[in-house]
Amino acid sequence: MSFSWRRVSAIFRKELRDYRRNRFVILTMAFFPLIFIILPTIQILLINATTSNSKVVAHIGISLLYMLMIPAMVPSVLAAYSVVGEREQGTLEPILTTPISREEFLVAKALAVLVPTLGIAYLVFGIFLGISAIFAEPGVASAIFNGSHLLVQLLFTPLLAGWSILAGIAISARSFDVRAAQQLGVLASLPPLGIVALMSFNVIVPTVGLALGLAAALLFIDILGWRAVAAIFDRERLVTGAKS
Repeated sequence: MSFSWRRVSAIFRKELRDYRRNRFVILTMAFFPLIFIILPTIQILLINATTSNSKVVAHIGISLLYMLMIPAMVPSVLAAYSVVGEREQGTLEPILTTPISREEFLVAKALAVLVPTLGIAYLVFGIFLGISAIFAEPGVASAIFNGSHLLVQLLFTPLLAGWSILAGIAISARSFDVRAAQQLGVLASLPPLGIVALMSFNVIVPTVGLALGLAAALLFIDILGWRAVAAIFDRERLVTGAKS
């Protein structure tokens, strides 16, 4: 059976409809981004002209790290719900007994989390940049718009989201409890943030070459993660509900 984007699109649209009806999903997509833009924005606006350069760098690092918490944490919660949540609602078996293939199902689930996550993450980052450009001290705004900082944000937003989604779906496919799956999903999303945090705080100087190299490494890990998720996805186990 050939890969069908029509079947992927059908599951994708179904997922988006389910999101609109799920209060928890709506709160997750609104609450986390709200926190991650209010706190760093306040922190940047409180920096004045007398603040030392080291403190400015630290404040900017923390603020930009907050921005990357969105693609790391928001999709992890949604992806961890994606399979086990369907099982609890009783809608998983009807989907898996259709002609949809394993790959189509996983791609649809991943895209349904990735697309809104990227939209929210880039929107929040754009708002943060706009506020910083208008209201922050000129020197602070100039440091925020440093090319390496922007590159880190633009590159790592989809890559961190990809890692979190793959880890979340893998956990969701092996779990029988939504809450436990989401807690594990959040924990699994954190390791890649360690390197990004070091770059945000300039412990590792975020040069263009380094950012591209780390992005390539994370992309490679995401590709391996995709293959691992596809390999452990046991359609029969999910339909029967049997524990491995």
